Amino acid sequence: MTVVPLPRVPVATVQGTLALELEPHLEPPPPPGAPLGRDRPEVELWARRFAQAAVEIVGGDRPVSQLLRWTTATVYQDLQRRAMLVARAAGHQPGVARVQPVRPQVRSVHTRFVTPTVAETSIHVRYGERSRAVAARFEQRRGRWLCTALDFA
Repeated sequence: MTVVPLPRVPVATVQGTLALELEPHLEPPPPPGAPLGRDRPEVELWARRFAQAAVEIVGGDRPVSQLLRWTTATVYQDLQRRAMLVARAAGHQPGVARVQPVRPQVRSVHTRFVTPTVAETSIHVRYGERSRAVAARFEQRRGRWLCTALDFA
């Protein structure tokens, strides 16, 4: 009995519907924030200040108009809607006076640059003993950073 070896079949680099790449990456990945690595501290500081203002707006401590210049119309309307919903539930006017019993504090900001002019951030906000996550997308337009997406979790 003679055994005939089967022909060797090469493994495809992409398999199935998930399109998994099986070939190893030979070049190292770019360092985090490579496009604007030198600007990371500046952008994170700006994002921290923006997030602090945003959570104070939603809580009713600040007027939403303070972020008008730094948001798109969609983000601005969402902030305004959230502030009104919280104010209605708590029975106060949003942005008139300090109403939150505990001041929210931005604890950390993590930034990832998608392109040299687009940064996405994850923000950890602490409300006394409770925590909340905020995700934001900032785009640089006409030389300044603008919030184009904001999501509270």
